[in-house]
Amino acid sequence: MSEQLRAVYAALLERAPENRIEPDLTRIRRVMELMGDPQRSYRSIRIAGTNGKTTTARIIEQILREAGLRTGRTTSPHLHSPVERIAIDGAPIDEEGFIQAYEDVLPFAEAVDAESLAAGGPRLTFFEYMVAMAFQAFATAPVDVAVVEVGLGGTWDATGAIDPDVSVITAIGLDHQDYLGDTIAEIAGEKAGILTAGSFAVIGEQAEPDAADVLRDRAAELGCEAAFEGEQIGVLSRTPGVGGQMLSVQGIAGRYDSLFLSLLGEHQAHNAVLAIAACEALLGGGETPLGAEMLADALARVTSPGRAEVARQAPTVLIDAAHNPAGAEVLVETVRENFRFTRTIGLVGILAEKDADAILATLEPLLDAVVISQSSSPRAIPADVLADIARDVFGDEDRVIESASLPDAIQRAVDLAEDGGDQFGGVVVAGSITLAAEVRDLLGLAEEV
Repeated sequence: MSEQLRAVYAALLERAPENRIEPDLTRIRRVMELMGDPQRSYRSIRIAGTNGKTTTARIIEQILREAGLRTGRTTSPHLHSPVERIAIDGAPIDEEGFIQAYEDVLPFAEAVDAESLAAGGPRLTFFEYMVAMAFQAFATAPVDVAVVEVGLGGTWDATGAIDPDVSVITAIGLDHQDYLGDTIAEIAGEKAGILTAGSFAVIGEQAEPDAADVLRDRAAELGCEAAFEGEQIGVLSRTPGVGGQMLSVQGIAGRYDSLFLSLLGEHQAHNAVLAIAACEALLGGGETPLGAEMLADALARVTSPGRAEVARQAPTVLIDAAHNPAGAEVLVETVRENFRFTRTIGLVGILAEKDADAILATLEPLLDAVVISQSSSPRAIPADVLADIARDVFGDEDRVIESASLPDAIQRAVDLAEDGGDQFGGVVVAGSITLAAEVRDLLGLAEEV
């Protein structure tokens, strides 16, 4: 990262921590208005949900690119560099473009900051400013379609400055309760805030009936056209394979057979269904099937770094950004389905605002031992504190190894996986996106985003 980019990113972070939101769309809408509403110059798909948003966005992006459209994608958080948050044609914007987007927004942000402060309100937050940068960069490119991942919740998220053609909601679980509510129904109500009367709604299958009821009621209230997974759309069959899985799926407009998806896990098949339906809705109003060859090429080429990603072999190191209990549960299922490890060693680090007990309890049955570490994030639970939690959860001190140094923790996990000359052991890295990013970096994968 260049010094100039570091300075820009530092200036953004000074505005507010990324995990803090201000429940008000006034500032972001005002900035967009002053800038001439660049987000209205292209079509868009907006994605909310607890887990699966980033991968769904990447699959949508790949399909639209294979269909010949120029795409913009904004997702969060980033793995290695803030430039990853803004992608054009499937690749992160370069540092020069990121800095230019920041400078393009700056005079308008300063004007809105002054207005807000005069009225007793806050400056634009970090995320609000980032959203404005992304929308401006997309207009500058220019793109045909923007694929926009919600940052947190839905109703008050800054991405609400855009008026999407298609709204997608993935599976909903407990996360960010301090902002979104303590129950599934309350959280689903916040996610349902992205639905609009004028957009086509694509709704993922919900494990929690309360979430499904809230989303269905909201779609009916708005009168928006909607496709629900398990009803109009769904996974018809799937067969795990080497490096991915074979799928047959039902979309809104057609059935698609013999598709190879280059991602591991049943959850990725569900993400793919939502992406396919979203693209059908955008490209043909849900009435025209996607080209079979085009779709097959897109799914075979899609990647999702840090999501059930095999980072190395011998022993296998699997990296996943699972940072809540639902994500950890999906990771456990993915490992059991796709790998036959004779020894499974965890490498876990968790951020302070997350449910560490529940994440560790979900991972515990999978793991022969766990190496507890921490990322460089100031929000990371210190390794010694997390290790104490792990010892209580695992009920066996011998299965919990503490290593605050992440490079040392990786080596300890690899050594444990290979203990006794075992050639079929594996290491599963999980607990936070920052941990996943730093392990990827240490393993030389930082450029593969």
